[in-house]
Amino acid sequence: MELNTKRLTLRPWKESDAEALYMYAKDPRVGPKAGWAPHKSVEESLSIIKHLLQGKECYAICLRDAKTPIGAIELMLHEKSDVAASKDACELGYWLAYPFWGKGYMLEAAEELLRHGFEDLDMKQIWCGYYEGNMNSKRVQEKCGFSYYCTIKDVEVAALHEKRTRHTTLLKEEDWKRLHSKV
Repeated sequence: MELNTKRLTLRPWKESDAEALYMYAKDPRVGPKAGWAPHKSVEESLSIIKHLLQGKECYAICLRDAKTPIGAIELMLHEKSDVAASKDACELGYWLAYPFWGKGYMLEAAEELLRHGFEDLDMKQIWCGYYEGNMNSKRVQEKCGFSYYCTIKDVEVAALHEKRTRHTTLLKEEDWKRLHSKV
């Protein structure tokens, strides 16, 4: 499935995206903020595409006219999420390549995936979170209407072999509808 916004296309990942993924995922300003290590090779990026970016609701974020991935966004269904406990709940995760920060792309992608989650997938709750210090991610969640839920200290970040503080947020369907009503 493909989702489109004014400036973006959200589409499934393809193995042919490995070089583009590596180009952005090797940047140490990107992955560690989201909890994963910078990629070390195109082969590693290909493996990530094959094994981690194939979720049912996982999408490459592409500029509409380019179709080359500049980030990833996913609604992790309850089986894949550590916070969504029911079939009508999921968790939003995302990252964006550094050259595209500050242009509103992530907000645009997140808003479309939230619409898809609530309208097309009949979700009642969408969870999200960010690690302490990731203010960009916090701002996206605030702008999307997420509300603070809790903070957990000493969360194991296995990919980086460290512990962090994670802030969890929640957006309920009724709150999303209220924010998007055309009254």
